[in-house]
Amino acid sequence: MKGKILVVDDEADIRQLLSAILEEQYEVAEAGSGAALQKLLAQDAPDVVLLDVKLPDADGLDLLPQIKRRWPDTEVIVLSGHGTITMAVEAGKRGAYNFLGKPFEAEKLLADVKCALDRKQQSEENSSLRRALETMSGTASPIFRSAAMQEVVRTVERIAPSDVTVLITGESGTGKEVIADLTHALSPRSKGKIIKINCAALPRELIESELFGSVKGAFTGAHSDREGLFRQAEGGTLLLDEISEMPVDTQSKLLRVLQDQEVRPVGGKSSYKTNCRLIASTNRQPQEAIQEGKLREDLYYRISAVSVHLPPLRERREDVMPLANAFLKRFVAQANRVIRGFNPAAVDRLTAFEWPGNVRQLQNEVQRAVLLCEGDWVDAADLSITNIRTSPAEHQDTDFTLLEGVERNAIVQTLKETGGNKLEAAKRLGIGRQTLYNKIKAYGIEV
Repeated sequence: MKGKILVVDDEADIRQLLSAILEEQYEVAEAGSGAALQKLLAQDAPDVVLLDVKLPDADGLDLLPQIKRRWPDTEVIVLSGHGTITMAVEAGKRGAYNFLGKPFEAEKLLADVKCALDRKQQSEENSSLRRALETMSGTASPIFRSAAMQEVVRTVERIAPSDVTVLITGESGTGKEVIADLTHALSPRSKGKIIKINCAALPRELIESELFGSVKGAFTGAHSDREGLFRQAEGGTLLLDEISEMPVDTQSKLLRVLQDQEVRPVGGKSSYKTNCRLIASTNRQPQEAIQEGKLREDLYYRISAVSVHLPPLRERREDVMPLANAFLKRFVAQANRVIRGFNPAAVDRLTAFEWPGNVRQLQNEVQRAVLLCEGDWVDAADLSITNIRTSPAEHQDTDFTLLEGVERNAIVQTLKETGGNKLEAAKRLGIGRQTLYNKIKAYGIEV
């Protein structure tokens, strides 16, 4: 779509010249006076206004604040045949993007207009991101300080306006649900619902009914028709969390739904069209899940039109303290406490820790510290984590990598602290109970 340019100048030949320069690339409208401009202020905003200072019935600089109040996202380039440095400075103070003296070169004008349009577009993108973050539930703090997470956000901003299916990968607790929420909030479907289901949390015999719906009498216990999540997410977004934990035969039916855009309820004789965007997530490596028979390869290629990978917190340590401070602010307010922050010893411990449970573990740790802290500052003694250091020599005779060794030691330490209580250990680590069981088995830990 062409950018919209409004030329405001009392000289008809200047308006014609500007239109001739611009109309090949942009949609151009004209106004010959302040009164004509006032009438246009009630209409849709242009992208850029080229505003002459000397109008027959108004001073262009006096009109500038009105333009910015009515069209706050519109960029204004002020034109003048008698420009001075003082006038240019004043134009900037009143909201002008640039000041251009007459006569001007066509190339200079086009370059200024393009820069103004680029600035407006970037401002709109930033505004949409801010609005999206404001609409999110706040159950997790979306902090994107590190370069890795900023790149993730840029990817989300590019793909959100489309209906392309998205696969979000990353370890447990890295914030996959937050990114799904952000993708939905930045999309045209944001006025609709985002419906979420954890595929690992539902019994095998109920997941199809939950997803696709069912009719009365379809199976034992089906006492009435069930709507199904695809229908609940109509016009919105459906998040299938931990999709690699979905039964393989259900994956086959899901693939058919995605291909045909039609859903048949369990026990039903007819199908209905579905209109929702699908986002899937998994904490497994997709290729490993395929090799293990946990994820159908054809479904993987269908849901991974765009893949977004979230790095673990230990690989983006720039985010640790911004996240910790955001969590601290929230939990202090909830607990009605007065805690000013983390002292240096606590900061050192937080930033040095490996965080096997990622952001979720950090969140739980801060919440615990707020409840136990007795002073105005959170101290290292208020934290349950310990900085475990593992040297490569300790594992040179094992199959563990250095990182896995650190994770194993963190699990062993937490199990010791909880007296072998796996449920409590999983909570402290910020990971699911089944995930902890899997890691205990994989690392050969004896409880």
